[in-house]
This record gives sequence, C-alpha cells and structure tokens, in this order.
Amino acid sequence: MELIATNLPGVLRLRPRMFSDDRGWFAEIWNEMRFQEHGLPSRFVQDNQSRSKQHVLRGLHFQLQHPQGKLVRAVAGRIFDVAVDVRRSSAHFGQWTSVELNADTPEMLWIPPGFAHGFLVLSQSADVLYKTTDYYSPASERTVLWNDPALAIAWPLSAPPIISAKDAAGSPLHHADLPGA
Repeated sequence: MELIATNLPGVLRLRPRMFSDDRGWFAEIWNEMRFQEHGLPSRFVQDNQSRSKQHVLRGLHFQLQHPQGKLVRAVAGRIFDVAVDVRRSSAHFGQWTSVELNADTPEMLWIPPGFAHGFLVLSQSADVLYKTTDYYSPASERTVLWNDPALAIAWPLSAPPIISAKDAAGSPLHHADLPGA
C-alpha cells in the first residue's frame, strides 16, 4: 500500500496495490497488520455507507466528544472529498485538503480524529463507504458550515448543491463548538 501525504499532516491518501487482468481488478483494501506497519489505526468499530445523487453535498461533520478517525472510499461513482482541521490548538487550524475519490480505483482517504469531513457528489450518484474509529454519537456531532468564507473551500460546483437542513444550519468555523475550545 502506498501512503501519499496531503498538505495537512496526518491526512493521507492510501493507494492499495491493484492486480488487474482482462476480468477486472483486485485490491486488498484493509489489512490490520499492514495498517499497524504504517502506524495507522487498526481498530475500527463501525462501517457506514451512504448513497447520494449528483450535486449532494454532505458535511462538514465531526464529533466533539468521541472523535472519529475515518477511512473513506467511493465504491460507486465519484466524489470530491474534503477534510478540515478543526483543532484550535493545531498549527493547521482552519486549513483544508481535498481529493477526488472514485470507484474505478481503490484509493482511500484517511482522516484522523480532530478533522471535519464532507464530500460533494460529482457523478450521477455515488456510494461512499467509510470505517470509523469510534461510534456515532448524535449528541456529540457538530457541523461546520460547508461554504464558510473563512475556509474558502474550492468546491467544484456545477450546480447549486443539495444540502440537508442540518448542514445548511452549520456554524462558521470561528463560531463553532470545537475541540480544544
């Protein structure tokens, strides 16, 4: 497995080795021993999958208590995946990184605890699968406003995004209830 650094320390692109032939391809997506060898979490407690139609934007979500590390992968379609450092004590506070994930490759994004996560569906629809290092805690969930001008995330919007009421009511980063606040 190849680990590719992003502009945010700790947020990594993971590119599993692919074996291709005329039938298609095979890749080992998760192996506890390999993850431990690379210093990555090897204990995940929950798998989640979402299906969204084109132009759906989900996020930017994180949990204040019970922070979750996320291993994110598109298993159908294409997404623009975003991680934002929401740790007030971090030298990278308020910075973001993005990667396009798609079902044609097994590439994944590792987002450590302390980061908000969101994605925009670029294809007609997309299925996103992600493993988490802690359980979902509705009382602990927080949302940073996806279009906060202070973040200036360069979402590749080709139409107005479709967002939930919860995401539309997200807080600007500098007014949000954040870790280390």
